[in-house]
Amino acid sequence: MRKRPIVLLLSLLISSASVQTSAKDVNKPLYKDAGAPVEKRVDDLLSRMTLEEKVYQLNQYTLGFNHNINNLGEAVKNLPAEIGSVIYFDADPQLRNGLQKKAMEESRLGIPVLFGYDVIHGFRTVYPIPLAQACSWNPALVEQSSAVAALESRMSGVDWTFSPMIDIARDGRWGRVAEGYGEDPYATAVYTVAAVKGYQGDDLSSDRRVAACLKHYVGYGASEAGRDYVYTEISRQSLWDTYLPPYEAGVKAGAATLMSGFNDISGIPASANHYTLTEILKNRWKHDGFVVSDWGSVIQLVNQGVAADAKEAAEKAFMAGVEMDMTDNCYQRHLAELVKEGKVPVANVDDAVRRVLRVKFRLGLFEHPYTKEVKQEERLLLPESLRAVERMAEETMVLLKNSDNVLPLSGVKKIALIGPMAKNRADLLGSWSAHGRAEDVCSIYDAMHREFAGKADILYAEGCDFENESRGGFAEALDLAKKADVVVLCLGEKRGWSGENASRSTIALPSVQEALLAALKEAGKPVVVLLANGRPLELVRIEKLADAIVEMWQPGVAGGKPVAGILSGRVNPSGKLAITFPYMTGQIPVYYNHRSPAREGRQGRYQDIPSTPLYDFGYGLSYTDYKYGDLKVSADKVKRGETLTVEIPVTNAGSRDGLETVHWFICDPVSSISRPVKELKYFEKQLIKAGETKVFRFNVDTERDLSFVDSDGKRFLEPGDYYLMVKDRKVRISVE
Repeated sequence: MRKRPIVLLLSLLISSASVQTSAKDVNKPLYKDAGAPVEKRVDDLLSRMTLEEKVYQLNQYTLGFNHNINNLGEAVKNLPAEIGSVIYFDADPQLRNGLQKKAMEESRLGIPVLFGYDVIHGFRTVYPIPLAQACSWNPALVEQSSAVAALESRMSGVDWTFSPMIDIARDGRWGRVAEGYGEDPYATAVYTVAAVKGYQGDDLSSDRRVAACLKHYVGYGASEAGRDYVYTEISRQSLWDTYLPPYEAGVKAGAATLMSGFNDISGIPASANHYTLTEILKNRWKHDGFVVSDWGSVIQLVNQGVAADAKEAAEKAFMAGVEMDMTDNCYQRHLAELVKEGKVPVANVDDAVRRVLRVKFRLGLFEHPYTKEVKQEERLLLPESLRAVERMAEETMVLLKNSDNVLPLSGVKKIALIGPMAKNRADLLGSWSAHGRAEDVCSIYDAMHREFAGKADILYAEGCDFENESRGGFAEALDLAKKADVVVLCLGEKRGWSGENASRSTIALPSVQEALLAALKEAGKPVVVLLANGRPLELVRIEKLADAIVEMWQPGVAGGKPVAGILSGRVNPSGKLAITFPYMTGQIPVYYNHRSPAREGRQGRYQDIPSTPLYDFGYGLSYTDYKYGDLKVSADKVKRGETLTVEIPVTNAGSRDGLETVHWFICDPVSSISRPVKELKYFEKQLIKAGETKVFRFNVDTERDLSFVDSDGKRFLEPGDYYLMVKDRKVRISVE
């Protein structure tokens, strides 16, 4: 009987504790409840914010750039605790955590800072430039490289990368062609999806993933004369047909953010373009993340002549649909004032802040604001990452010429390795190399010594500089060439010759490099030219003198290992061009999916040079021989909404295993809106062993693959004849 009071007392104590716990839960802000739905957390936090706090979330500052590297703590001290985001140039988690601690503990609401950085093709493990990646025709490798970049970035304190760059580029003079996936909308869309998946994965809050940013929205790659930041004349039909498809694919793949471009689109700058930023992106595509301006592109609306001052620039950019202002402080200085004047509705500010907060919640920053501080060797240049970068580089390299099967090199005893790129390391990283270092790169010189150890002697001479006109090294190079069995000439571009603000009036290599090649031909030995560059090149003079040409691009930290493997025959080249190589610079713009001309034959042609490019889109040789069979289609007549299958057998008739890519094109010869002479609709890469036949298939969805868009994005499928094409083979089908 005496146990009852004890039981009752315990019961009362437990009940009291429960009440106290419930009281605590009631007082805890909903936005801090990790178990609550993201949208409810966003709404709760937004309801607690002042206008000033909201404006802070819509601005991005810098950390680590233009600051004293030895006094970055002072930079943290000078930044407001309430800031929304920083571009984080350092790779020190301790620095990041210092600023984050300030935001979490010194601001009223404890909203974490979003840390962004330009991780374009790798953080420390630098991969081949994106243009090279496209030449692999292997989206799985792009996804893998993006995942490696995400891991290294997030573990180094970066939550958000300003990548992938998915501008369609048809002008090799434009330096930023190196950052994109080439000239084709479909291929770029496929790579876009792969990159977004690699960066973001299935769980954006993972400590191995980062938020992606599709840039530069939209049409930046059409800059006149290949110059950065200038006007672009783009018709609405071309906008929908050519430039928007990769962005739509990226949005559908879940890309968290987009970046507005520097360019003026037919009179309305990209960073003040309500049609693209709001009507298309938000209203039609239902994107629920946010748009960040490119660096200073809000204030640059003044330069572009659509805003009188910074205040009007802020108003126009914000009302068009740019939620976050990168670095120029136009929003910070003027947005609250614009709200008070009634020029910017509070509802628009709330929507913008909601979008920024949504991304932060999805990244898990409220639960895990800090980065775990681990040793560099535990997060950077991991062995599996280095193996992956080497494999990707192998598949990106394109064999452009191979007269008399000069390659692979076999039976040679002396190789003359010559040229300004032979011992170079830094320039093999390419532009936008983040935290990549020259010492991480294997030079061509070192790779050749390892690849041919015990097989051939490597004789070296620089020959010439990249662009210095001095020919003082020609004699030594020629002497070595005469002693060797074969010459391997390493030419190309410095990494600063491509990338942002790196336009060139000609895409030919400097004349001294071409002159070195001409001098070496006097030795009478076979000459293999290796090209390391960030754009398509004018090779008409080089092609005539070289016996073999390998386009190795800028391969990142893998450096010379992959190309040495190609020269030895250890690697069978499988890359194919994702961008056209013009015959000469004067042909630009030249691209495969052009519209049919009014007159054919001799009219409308250049009088002094061919009108066809030197190397077409999709071109690339192999060390084996592939034989294509006949196209076989499951039905030659279909109705709207039906699907059909077309297939082609490909036989490896050579003696070496190889990876072959089949490109499937369609042609609509008669349409209410003229269509390109052919359009890529699908591609597939398979390993075909020597003597083996593989069947490649394309499942054609009539609505998806045969339709086209008008000037407002409405899609049409018209009855009539269409052609399905692979190489020089084509089959006709009819849509009823």
